[in-house]
Amino acid sequence: MNPRQVFVSVLIFGVAGLLLFMYLQAWIEEQHTDSGKKLQQQLINQDFILSPPGMTRRAAWNSSAPPGLSKHEMAASGGRHWRGKADPFGVVAASLVSQLSDQQKMSESPLSHFRGVYLPPALHPLNKTLVKGGNWKDVDSAQEKRRSFLHDFCKKYNSRKKLRTHLVHLVSRIYVEDRHKVLYCEVPKAGCSNWKRVLMVLNGLATSAHNISHDDVHYGKHLRRLDSYDLKGIYTRLNTYTKTIFVRDPMERLVSAFRDKFEHPNSYYHPVFGKAIIKKYRHNANEESLKTGSGVKFKEFIQYLLDSHRPVGMDIHWEQVSKLCYPCLINYDFIGKFETLEEDANYFLQLVGAPAELKFPKFKDRHSSDERTSAEVVRQYLKELSKEERQLTYDFYYLDYLMFNYTSPIV
Repeated sequence: MNPRQVFVSVLIFGVAGLLLFMYLQAWIEEQHTDSGKKLQQQLINQDFILSPPGMTRRAAWNSSAPPGLSKHEMAASGGRHWRGKADPFGVVAASLVSQLSDQQKMSESPLSHFRGVYLPPALHPLNKTLVKGGNWKDVDSAQEKRRSFLHDFCKKYNSRKKLRTHLVHLVSRIYVEDRHKVLYCEVPKAGCSNWKRVLMVLNGLATSAHNISHDDVHYGKHLRRLDSYDLKGIYTRLNTYTKTIFVRDPMERLVSAFRDKFEHPNSYYHPVFGKAIIKKYRHNANEESLKTGSGVKFKEFIQYLLDSHRPVGMDIHWEQVSKLCYPCLINYDFIGKFETLEEDANYFLQLVGAPAELKFPKFKDRHSSDERTSAEVVRQYLKELSKEERQLTYDFYYLDYLMFNYTSPIV
């Protein structure tokens, strides 16, 4: 064979080998992908209740309308609040592996951090052995009703669309106080500033809640959040600490957030949210408003809130509680309400064995001269909206109204 024939032969064999290699690589990738999809589908299709290692899991319950919502009402609403991406319930992906090294965790497939579960877990009785005095009967009765209502609501609801989220994300708003074994999920505009002050006192970081400034509370980083612990630390605390959440009428909370962030000077919310809102929703906005972001109107704020293509993302001050604290995925032991804040908070402090001299602060954290955001104040703000906007705003917080048994507003 002459050199040219040798070259052609080598070239042909080389091309054939390359084609064979590409075919085999594509086949291997296809098999790997199919296997991954099958595993993922198996995880999604499994309906389990989250439980500690070694505990028997129960099959998920059948779907039914939540308490207070008839099948007729479900049909009338088109089920739009119970399906799709807005659904905060259903399958939760969570890794409960506590023994793996960091290197092992990093090398694992992402699927290993997920497990299909239906919640809520079992409702456990409150430990009331540390409660002193006989003045808490009414508060305790209200507490048991709230716990039972939320548990029944979550139990009877069965999601068809499945939420997949990581355990660390579920607990990202929960603050930890290790001395008294307390977990507090922060709901802004529902007494959270004073609650953080109380946690700092419980943790020995301050002698009095009245001496702690607003900046120390929110920017001092004195308190640890649950997502700062490793998986074993998260799981252990979720199962052994007393978990509490304090909520508020959704419309009152929304209006309170608007008044706080947009009706007072604010070096963050005006330039970040205000400018974007005015630019998109105000026709013929003047140069000063576009430059500073100050003077956002409530109607413009609601247009932003309801816009599926918001010019700037959501914020914890007006995010739904169902997405901040996941009340149907985390079994909260105590459900306080802003409407009965002082008595609920002081009863909770008794439950966890707080010092007798520690009482929940009564003072308003900021803008103390302003009238508190009451039902009457909310009515005045809602007058700025059309009937459709009022209805859509209520729809936005629909789950929060239902889960915590708040009366729906007249829209």
